[in-house]
Amino acid sequence: MQGLVIKNTGSWYTVLTDDGQLLDCKVKGNFRIKGIRSTNPVAVGDRVCVGDGCWITEIEDRRNYIIRKSINLSKQSHILAANVDQALLVITVSRPETSTTFIDRFLASAEAYRVPVILIFNKTDLLSDDELHYQQMMIQLYETIGYECHAISAQTGEGVEALRPLLEGKITLLSGNSGVGKSTLINRLVPHANQRVADISEAHQTGTHTTTFSEMIPLGPCPVVGGSAADTPSANSTWLIDTPGIKGFGTFDMEREELTSYFREIFEFSKQCRFSDCTHTHEPGCAVLKAVEDHFIAQSRYQSYLSMLDDKDENKYREAY
Repeated sequence: MQGLVIKNTGSWYTVLTDDGQLLDCKVKGNFRIKGIRSTNPVAVGDRVCVGDGCWITEIEDRRNYIIRKSINLSKQSHILAANVDQALLVITVSRPETSTTFIDRFLASAEAYRVPVILIFNKTDLLSDDELHYQQMMIQLYETIGYECHAISAQTGEGVEALRPLLEGKITLLSGNSGVGKSTLINRLVPHANQRVADISEAHQTGTHTTTFSEMIPLGPCPVVGGSAADTPSANSTWLIDTPGIKGFGTFDMEREELTSYFREIFEFSKQCRFSDCTHTHEPGCAVLKAVEDHFIAQSRYQSYLSMLDDKDENKYREAY
């Protein structure tokens, strides 16, 4: 029996079978995906085979996935989701502040695994004039690079309806730091989802983890265990993948020489470098360094690139980055 993993609680996996059943399953044996050591070898979005006794016996080949380095185990990875059509990265310039380093790391990882990303700037209703100006500068930066951006307020509903056509018929990963309003946005888009939300810590302006497991939420009828196939969304329905908020994004399994191609504007300027193996750090005739100096490449983006060059330090992500 084949199906789609729509929920992962860490020990149990809910599988929506191709004939419309919802089964709570466990993993059969120790999975190792193409040599990758992962804290979650089966991810939400995976297509799997289920055997007798509701055991997951096989994972079908993935067409893509979003992966990051595990913070607790630096030599292992954590797969956020698999087989997605796109990702919405929810960002807040305040309450809490999403760093450009975090944004750029997520974007680079998505580029590496061919996942389109749309940037969602949330909590616009809470921003001061200065914060609104900063947000507009960020939007201008990322739109210039080629990323679609939307400014919304999930709390008031401002701008949210414009997102619906972008989601139709697709599997969309929703990600971002803790506290940026992912659960509030899901509740606005899918009223029956009833996602739990929490207040931001006033002392530290940081979010708390209200989502503790990954789950695919249909933008349509709510699946019920034991329901008929007619009541249950199919794998081709519109889905949002809700994931726990993350503090840091350590890149995994990226080679230094490949990194340039995951930063769109750096890659374009790198074609003009004197040396084909230029690292864009010190070499003479480096077109990237010249573009940074002339403000054609944002300093924040270049600093993100440099920080990712150092990701081979195995101890770097034992604490949140």
